[in-house]
Formats: sequence, structure tokens, C-alpha cells
Amino acid sequence: MAIAAAYGAAYEIARHLSFPQWMITAGLRLACLFLLPLRYWPALALGEGIPLLETSLLCVSDLGIPWAISESVPMVVLWMALMKPLRQRWALHDANGRVCMPLMLGAALGVAAITAVATLLTALASILSSPTGEWPDPNTAWPGYLLAYTLGAYLGALTLTPAILALHERYRDLGGEAVSGMRIWRSALFRDLLWWAIPAMAFMTWLALHAHEPGLRQTCRLLLMVPMLGVAWRHGWHGTALGGMAASIALALTAPTLLVDPSTLQAQAILALIISGALLTRARSASAQTARRILKS
Repeated sequence: MAIAAAYGAAYEIARHLSFPQWMITAGLRLACLFLLPLRYWPALALGEGIPLLETSLLCVSDLGIPWAISESVPMVVLWMALMKPLRQRWALHDANGRVCMPLMLGAALGVAAITAVATLLTALASILSSPTGEWPDPNTAWPGYLLAYTLGAYLGALTLTPAILALHERYRDLGGEAVSGMRIWRSALFRDLLWWAIPAMAFMTWLALHAHEPGLRQTCRLLLMVPMLGVAWRHGWHGTALGGMAASIALALTAPTLLVDPSTLQAQAILALIISGALLTRARSASAQTARRILKS
């Protein structure tokens, strides 16, 4: 019950911060499915299902019974159909204890597709129960919403899951030593994020929010990736994970209220591609360095 309560609380926070084009609930969910043993997975379903059931009961009169049934199914239960075979077939960590990045990225893409289809079906159930029976944006067909949901779930997974895995790996490398504020302050990665990466992203976010020219706004969004790549170059995939999380949050702050916004989707797709590529290359470089140290010893 403690795991269900803790996950439920974290899920509620992530759900209130998420929107369809940026689902950080996906990142929290995927990290838990990777790190927790399979015997704890029912607790995840319970922690996620209770608030969804409450929401369904409160809104069933407005959105209809089909929507309520679809909404009350925990997404984590649907993900388990993919994640259980993956966990049983492949290990998240290799022989040297490092994260298998292709597995993590492949799982993120797979669960993003599941999320997009399930979210689209839930939205369709509410639309069919509405008086007009139309999508929120009549100019956008369902494939556009499917693309937005897929990208939102995938980028949401890339926002939290690699960062949680990186922090988990750093904690494990401490070898049981206590985590202290002084140890965090002495971290070169923390100082680089604090002193130049996050301030640079904050400045670009401010420019994007106040830019009246669409081209300038999009340029500021793309420039968010420069400090992320700098942190990735200096600190490997851990820097990519935490820098990517900061860049994704900054990009989400510039997103308009319109779900299917072409410029935002374009920037999100580029960011997701860069984060994915940087995670793969920097994790491979770290594994090669570890292998060389083992051979020398």
C-alpha cells in the first residue's frame, strides 16, 4: 500500500503538470516499470487507477459512460502488456551495470504508441457523446491528434525516465554512502546545470514567450538544445538526461494552448530526436570507456 500511495501521489502531481502534447506521466510510469520488481506492479495499477476512477465518476454525466469506462482504465495496465515481455527478455543494465539505452528508447517509443491509441479512443468516446460530435479543432483530422499524442508521450518519457535512471545510477555508484547537500554541490554536473545551462534555457524561454515574430519564437525554441548538448558533451548520458529534462520543460512552457500546433510539434520532434541520439551515443561512449578500464585492470 505504501508503494501505491507514493506512486499515486507522484502520478497526481505529474498528471496536473501534463497536457496531451507533453505527458510527463509517461516518464514517471516508464521509470517505475523499469526499476520496480514485477511483484510491485499491481501497486502501480492501484495507485494510478484510484484517481482515474474518481475523475470518471465525477465527469460521467458530462462526457458519457463510454468515456468513463475508457478513462478509468489505468494506462500502466496497458503498458504492462509490452513491458513485461521486455523485462523478462532483456535486462535494463548490462554486465557492467550500465543502462541499456536501446532498450529504454525502444520501450519509450512502444509505450508512446500505446498511449496515443488509448488517448485517442478515450477522446473519441467523449466526442461521440458531445452534442456536436466534432473534434476540438475541426481543421485537424484524427491522424494529427494521433501524432500529437504519440510525440507528447514519447517526449514525456524522455523528460523523466532517463533523468530518474541517471540519478538512480549515481546513487548506486555511491556504494551505500549518504547523499548530502555538500556532495550534490560538489557535483560538476549540478554546477554546470545551475550556473549556465538552466540560465541559458530560461533566457531563451523568456525570449520565445515574448517574441511576436513566429520565426524568432521558433529559433529561440531550437536554441534551447544548445546548452543541453553542451551538458551532454561534458557529462555523458547523465548530462544528456538532466539537460534534456530541462530543455523539455522549457519547451513545454512555450507551447500554446492549441493541441496540434505545427511549430510546437516540429520543435518537439527535433528535441526528441536530439535527446534520443545523444543518449545513444553518450551511453555507448560510457560503456566503451568502462570496458577499456576493465581490460586495463
